[in-house]
Order: sequence, then C-alpha cells, then structure tokens
Amino acid sequence: MRWPWQRRIRTSACPQPRLLSSATAGVCFEALFTITWRPLWRSCPNVEERLRTDIHAAAQRTAAGLDAADLPAAQDTINATLACVPSTDTYRLVTARTLLRLSPASQEALVQQQADERRIRRLQFLKMHLYDHHELVVLDRLEHHPPGALGDDHVAELQRLSRLIKTCDRWWAPLLQQWEDVGKGFTTEEQQQRAMLALLNALKGLDNSIEPDLSRLPQRQSSNGQELQ
Repeated sequence: MRWPWQRRIRTSACPQPRLLSSATAGVCFEALFTITWRPLWRSCPNVEERLRTDIHAAAQRTAAGLDAADLPAAQDTINATLACVPSTDTYRLVTARTLLRLSPASQEALVQQQADERRIRRLQFLKMHLYDHHELVVLDRLEHHPPGALGDDHVAELQRLSRLIKTCDRWWAPLLQQWEDVGKGFTTEEQQQRAMLALLNALKGLDNSIEPDLSRLPQRQSSNGQELQ
C-alpha cells in the first residue's frame, strides 16, 4: 500500500557489473546489483546515483574481507550487509541484493593461486616431515613409480643415496663446513682459490711418517654406535 504523499517504489538494476575487491590478492568480484527504493519528496535530482554509490560502498567494505574461493558464501554475506543499509533523507531503501561472479581472468588467477598455495603447503610438509628423516626420501622417490617400474640398479642407487644422505650430517657436513671456513678469511675469489690450493699442496706434502692430527675431526661411528678408528 502506498500513501498519497509517498512516491512510487522504483527498481534500479545495474546494466554493467561493478567490481568489488576481495581478500584474495589479484581477484575481484563482479557484482550485479538490484535495488528497490523509494525517493523522498525532498530528493535531489541525482538521488539514484547517490543510492548506487552508497550500496556499492557498503558492498565493497564487506567484500574486502571475503575470500573469492567461496563465491556463494561471499554473496550471502554481502547481501546480509545490504539488508542493513540505512535509508537517508533523500531515499528510502526497500531491498538491495547482489549477484556475484568472477571474470574468466579472475577465475584463472584464482585457480593458479590455489595451485601455488597447495604446492607451498606440500613443500612445507615435505621439509618438516620428510626431508628431516633421510630414510623417507627414498620411499618418497619409490612412491612416484608403480611397483616393478624400477630396475634393480635404480633401486640400489636409491638405497646408496639414502645411506649417503644419512651419513652426510654426521660425517661430510662438518668437513665441508671446515673447508668453506678456510676460504672465508679471504676477501676476493682469487685469494680464496689460492688459499685452497695452498692447503691442498700442504696436505699433499705431508710426510708419511708424520701422523696427522685428527683430533679435531668428527669421529665416525659404526651401525652399533662404536667409534671407528
């Protein structure tokens, strides 16, 4: 029912979608608004433009915190916000709703971003749970091939790799670290190379009758935990 002093209800529909920035980087919503409203008697000539601006601003404030991956949930949240937009002294809002969609470019960007996020999570999982346990590296490689696809030579090579990785931290890594430390005291690449060559020549020139000082080298251990001479 409309009172005689009231103006008739109008419906405004956006002919073109309006962009709404989402919380997903590089992805925007495309919003089609349908607004039902009534102008007041003291409305200004551009009241409809003001109404559209107010509705778009309210939708944008909400959309900025929404994930573009869940389009239905984002649409429901924005529509709930639009239902609470207050009327002003120039128009009386009846209803406002939006229909959200993603452009083909935004859909492609979203798919790529989700794939990148899954890859990052997998790499973080592998770093935390797999490559800190060296024996699992070989199992991971074997898992990528169907049973029987790898020959005996390949399996033996993977087993050798597992043993090498397992002993690296205990035996090789300290030696390599000391070898790198020798060159850190020199400022240029040429000086570092000369220092390495001098050390190598000094080692070659050791007399066989002189027992080298191995006290600073890490002790190798056998599988039962005993030190090897």
